[in-house]
Amino acid sequence: MITGAIRLDGRLTESVWISADSISELRQREPEEGASCTERTVVKLLRDQDALYVGVHAYDSDVRGIRATQLRRDADLEVDDDITLFIDSFHDRRSGFVFRSNPNGAMWDAQFTGVDEVDENWDGIWDVAVSRDSTGWTAEFRIPFRTLRFRSGGTGTFGFNVQRFIRRKNEVALWRGWGRTEGIYRLIYEGELGGFENLRRGRDLEVKPYLLGRATATDHDALGNVLDNGDLTGKAGVDAKLAVTPTLTSDLTINTDFAQVEVDEQVINLTRLPTFFPEKRDFFLESSGIFDFATPTRVQPFYSRRIGLTDQGEVVPILAGGRLSGKAGPWTLGLLDTQTGTGDRANDLVLRVKHDLLDRSYVGAIGVQRLPEGGEAERVGGVDVDLPLVVDGLNLEPSFWIMGSHTPLASGFPLAWRFGTDFPNDLFDNFISLYRIDAGFNPTLGFVQRTGIWETTSHVDFMPRPHVLGIRQLDLLFPIPSWDIIADVSGSLFHSRDWQTATFEWRPLGGDLQSGAHFEANIQRFFDAPPDTFAIGRGVPIAPGRYWWTRGELQYQMSPSHPLSLGALYSWGDFYDGKNTEVDLQADWRGGGHVILGATASQNRVTLPTGKFTATLVTGRFEFAFNTRTSFLGFLQYDNQNERMDFNLRFHWIPRIGDDVFVVWNSGYTTDASAPHQFPSWHTLGRPLNGAFVVKAEHRFGL
Repeated sequence: MITGAIRLDGRLTESVWISADSISELRQREPEEGASCTERTVVKLLRDQDALYVGVHAYDSDVRGIRATQLRRDADLEVDDDITLFIDSFHDRRSGFVFRSNPNGAMWDAQFTGVDEVDENWDGIWDVAVSRDSTGWTAEFRIPFRTLRFRSGGTGTFGFNVQRFIRRKNEVALWRGWGRTEGIYRLIYEGELGGFENLRRGRDLEVKPYLLGRATATDHDALGNVLDNGDLTGKAGVDAKLAVTPTLTSDLTINTDFAQVEVDEQVINLTRLPTFFPEKRDFFLESSGIFDFATPTRVQPFYSRRIGLTDQGEVVPILAGGRLSGKAGPWTLGLLDTQTGTGDRANDLVLRVKHDLLDRSYVGAIGVQRLPEGGEAERVGGVDVDLPLVVDGLNLEPSFWIMGSHTPLASGFPLAWRFGTDFPNDLFDNFISLYRIDAGFNPTLGFVQRTGIWETTSHVDFMPRPHVLGIRQLDLLFPIPSWDIIADVSGSLFHSRDWQTATFEWRPLGGDLQSGAHFEANIQRFFDAPPDTFAIGRGVPIAPGRYWWTRGELQYQMSPSHPLSLGALYSWGDFYDGKNTEVDLQADWRGGGHVILGATASQNRVTLPTGKFTATLVTGRFEFAFNTRTSFLGFLQYDNQNERMDFNLRFHWIPRIGDDVFVVWNSGYTTDASAPHQFPSWHTLGRPLNGAFVVKAEHRFGL
């Protein structure tokens, strides 16, 4: 343990750094398993009473080839060269914290809660400084112990790993766990660090109040009729975080507001299934992995967007909320309780527990209750088991879950269950599962695509490494296709029309190039048997019946190592009893400075006997990062099906780590040609359908 001060400047020039022990042997996971890293990497570690310091010097024989484009916190740093640290401070080989930086000093962090559960929305209090010279680049990390979780008076040992990514070579190298069936998140292969005896983490309290001012424009419909008058309002609230024990943390939020959150990105939905939108609100994102149960996006007992948002995306005030999460011995605990206000008054409660088994396995349970004001309680309960194993050096992961719901709308306790087995390895990545979801199953605080079904899904990916034509690894679904087959409650796909669908995909050619580019050529076969007429596009009907159709698909995505990265998808063929041609285009420009530009365009040209339409969705993104703590994001999207153009402009300033200032403008305009205030008109943007200007400031107090 050092006693002198360390200046965080990314230079490692203090005498304590020069004399510190080093890790200097990183081995490749990609492209040559087990080979030494093509560029030397030296890792040094120090600690004082309050923090762990990690200094990494990434030597590079081509300093002009170092890729560094991102500056904004929590941006995707995998488009750049980067250094990733993994710290298993609890030393249970099941959980930990991830810290990443690139040659610009951009910060990315995550909390790892087991197997493949990486919570990228966790934001810790830490810092990093970088520098560059003629030999490469250096990153100097400072990670306070109060940011980590550990046993007071423990063994004094942390699990640790470090990974280096060289973007132009698409090369991944690690200190430990460099085997292709291993990796930085396979903690049974992690290294160990000693010297952490006598650490004490008190019951830290962090309080983060906010002040918000909001000015809203008058809302109109497409005809110019006033729906709601504009207003000028103010609001205040507070979030608090308390370390109940060194490994359990409680969070409290009062009068919560999520005005700074980016808007939902729309999609073209040409199915009769509901669209799943991801959660974006901070309070629900942090530690969200603990509450995962079942199969997100398909069926799950808890879907946090059911709290504080209507099905139409309208905001319902959250008066207060509390959360308890973390570890207690072999138990992982998650408790969430919220109270919503006007528009949907209810108390919502979620309890999640897991108990460790073997090296990485667990058995768990979940309970969810929604208690609407003046109504009856609606409940879901379930148990699950996940058994990630290593058999003769290969990964094998059987899993099972079952849950039931009890609501006033259905008698009894309708069930949903799934058994699956995963085999995620380098040459073969195989998976198969079987679902059963009763007709009356209704997770009112969750999400389910379909009920009253049997469903089976599978894929058998064959992934050889031919070492020819610049191909790093192929990814083939051939001759066995992937499938997703949904039958009715009797198990029949052919004798009734109650939510029957099937999707098969063959991939005779696909894979990744050494550069990081990706390509696919797919053949797809679909089946659908709608029991009733439903509309797609702009009201074009699909009649009840039994439909089989076949399509071809080509995909290509350039490596993000290029300043300009392009992607394209072309799909053609039948669609129900007609035709559809789909074209998706994507472009991102990262020149290495402060500006990032991105755009996507998706178009479906559908021709059916009952009508034809063209569905178009266009998005654009502009990012200007002043530095690693100040950024501006501009996002726009145009949807011709809803005849709307929407804008989201957001300025974000981090005065110091833990504080935030946001300035946000959201607005939407109609593009309906018959509207009196169409966007755009020759002299103005048009009258907005809605608009809101928000200024929000948050300050963290550590007590």
